[in-house]
Amino acid sequence: SDHEIRSREPVMHPDALIVQDPTLLRNVDVFAGVKPGGFALINTTKSIDELKLGELAFSLRILTVPAAEMARKHTGRPVANAALLGGFAAVSGQVSLASVAAAIRERFPGKIGEANVAAAEEAYAWVEKEVRDA
Repeated sequence: SDHEIRSREPVMHPDALIVQDPTLLRNVDVFAGVKPGGFALINTTKSIDELKLGELAFSLRILTVPAAEMARKHTGRPVANAALLGGFAAVSGQVSLASVAAAIRERFPGKIGEANVAAAEEAYAWVEKEVRDA
């Protein structure tokens, strides 16, 4: 959208899915409704095989990124949001890394913003490499 979206309605058939908490994979069918050919970005240090998600690879593009660890490295806290946005930019092409960085800096000016930008940049590079290698 060209303006802020405030709706809190559930998205029943998304093109993309970002999983911040990988423990949800054991308890909820988080992939239900994701459109065939869509993608999922999962915050985890585990591989697709370790997560036992190989069977979904035929209908979805699944990528993992250790976003919480990247955030901890740059900010001192395992808050993965900014890193996941960087990863999303890399895999989706829907938003540029420059736009993600600008939004982070606007929301968190100063040292904490720069640390989150660094986490987003690292995740972007990680996911970009994963996409290239796939």
